[in-house]
Amino acid sequence: MKKKILNILTVALAIATLGFIADGDVKEPNVLMRFLEFFMMTGIVFTLISIIYFGYAFTMKKTLKA
Repeated sequence: MKKKILNILTVALAIATLGFIADGDVKEPNVLMRFLEFFMMTGIVFTLISIIYFGYAFTMKKTLKA
């Protein structure tokens, strides 16, 4: 379980990094806002991937059990 969560976190960090690099803000925000934006984006992506992955795994386990 721990390895799965770390793998999901790694993917979320990679996606957030790509999104952060591709972000084209007209006005550059300060450093605190950039860190907050990055970690919030990482948290959102991590949550979405976790819901999809663990929801799929739970459904498959319940379906194959019945």
